[in-house]
Amino acid sequence: MKKSIKIIAAAFMVLVTMSSCDNDPSLQQYYVENTENADFLSLDIPVSTLGVDTGKFSASEKEAYESVRKLNVLAFKLNESNKMEYGIEQEKVNAILKNPNYNELMRMGTGGKGAVVKYLGDDDSIDEVVIFGKDDEMGFALVRVLGDNMNPANMVQLMKAMENADFDGNGQLKELENFLKKS
Repeated sequence: MKKSIKIIAAAFMVLVTMSSCDNDPSLQQYYVENTENADFLSLDIPVSTLGVDTGKFSASEKEAYESVRKLNVLAFKLNESNKMEYGIEQEKVNAILKNPNYNELMRMGTGGKGAVVKYLGDDDSIDEVVIFGKDDEMGFALVRVLGDNMNPANMVQLMKAMENADFDGNGQLKELENFLKKS
């Protein structure tokens, strides 16, 4: 009797463990899988190296900026030889971002250009912000914004402030800019 209870308990534990495994691809897996792919550029950028002048930021923008630790960037450069891969890779990213754990913060663009901003976490504290921008003539960029106690409302303000921010010509940002330039 004790042996059969142990067998049932062991089978139950295996079943619970197997059912808790998520077979859906994650953004982290996608980054890792494509780090060495020649069509992609992968960068990890600590926010401290961006050299952003926060002097013109509001208090909430500055708080949002200081809550960000780093950016993980994965960019796909479109060219004549990889148009089919571009479509495939874009669909992979869209499928990952359809996961209901991602909350949409905003969407913009029309036609072949656009961006979507999503986040993981709750309304009070964001674990990760994901920015997926595409241009059907240049390619796409996928940016994971990682930080501590990020606030959704402040992040929207921060993104708008960053559009006009002065950067110190960060080497990694220059590398991304050069990568995405048309050949």
